[in-house]
Amino acid sequence: MAFSKANEFNSELNELAQFAKAIAHPARIQILEHLATKDTCFCGDIVKELPLSQSTVSQHLKALKEAGLISGEVEAPAICYCINEAKMGKIYKQLRALFSKVCNC
Repeated sequence: MAFSKANEFNSELNELAQFAKAIAHPARIQILEHLATKDTCFCGDIVKELPLSQSTVSQHLKALKEAGLISGEVEAPAICYCINEAKMGKIYKQLRALFSKVCNC
């Protein structure tokens, strides 16, 4: 079993890496795009937008939630999801800073 050296890097780098991992699947990007057009959205509504089963969409929602990019509140019998705007804003600033360092854009 390999040991992670993530703790050798600062929290900002780890946060960016967690973000990159969370959006490393096209379904997750599409979920974020869909949620960006809504104030809130139920899992069933998201399932209708994707060519994936409900259980697969739920796994992708879980990954996005664990990364802090979305939040979900129980509204029985379903869960209502929305974008965590504060977290997305923070990541946006971190990515802008990174890109300004590595390219002439």
